[in-house]
Amino acid sequence: MNQDTIITMVPEGSHVRSVYLDPLNGVCSADISNKLLIDCSTIDTATSLEVKEHIEKHFPTASFYDSPVSGGVVGAVKGSIAFFLGCAESDPNIKKLTPLMEMMGKEVIPCGGPSLGLAAKLSNNYLSGVIAIACSEAFDMGMRSGLDPRTLAKVYAAGTAQNAICDRFCPVPQVYPEAPSSGGYKQGFKVQLMRKDFGLAVDMAKRVGSKNVLGEVGLKTYDGASKDINCRDLDSRVVYRYLGGNEDWLPKQNGS
Repeated sequence: MNQDTIITMVPEGSHVRSVYLDPLNGVCSADISNKLLIDCSTIDTATSLEVKEHIEKHFPTASFYDSPVSGGVVGAVKGSIAFFLGCAESDPNIKKLTPLMEMMGKEVIPCGGPSLGLAAKLSNNYLSGVIAIACSEAFDMGMRSGLDPRTLAKVYAAGTAQNAICDRFCPVPQVYPEAPSSGGYKQGFKVQLMRKDFGLAVDMAKRVGSKNVLGEVGLKTYDGASKDINCRDLDSRVVYRYLGGNEDWLPKQNGS
């Protein structure tokens, strides 16, 4: 293996375990001494720590880091995603890690230590998922009361409800032109992946003893949306559709 650095990103913990630990074809089946290994997958912290411990035991001169990303497909295309590094700012490899991540994104945040990048990402996606549900419900109740969603978006942006979901990932089509919803929810963070991450976050909350009053309701919502034929494989903000929001709200032109 001639590469000095290996970066991986796969959907689930079982895939990460296979990529690194498969005895025949896994990364660790080769000599990875002195290699820099960066996993950008969003998975459970236990699997990431298992892989790290295996590498430390068998290849003590190699370095493994969790470094999940955030920003969605839109951010990936623009090169504006953020990396949440599972290490401290004092880590000896930080001067190598940061320039590598900055080639792909705009922000690199060391989160403190092994698996803490993942803990940060799951916390972020839990919050993002809850906001998307609340945003969908808020738009829906306002629109049913007679408000134009563009007006509502201005109200949220000017008030205490301001958030990135309303601003850049608006679940209501045609409010924000670059939002996945405006393209039929076809580009973005798939609802199945939000269901997976949300479930991992709920599990993490239980494991650390965090009181989590919105978790089960949110998980049930994304589980339903991920199985709905009208929502599956679409951007997670399609939860607006799943909750019965009006997508055909634009005023008709010329009486048509």
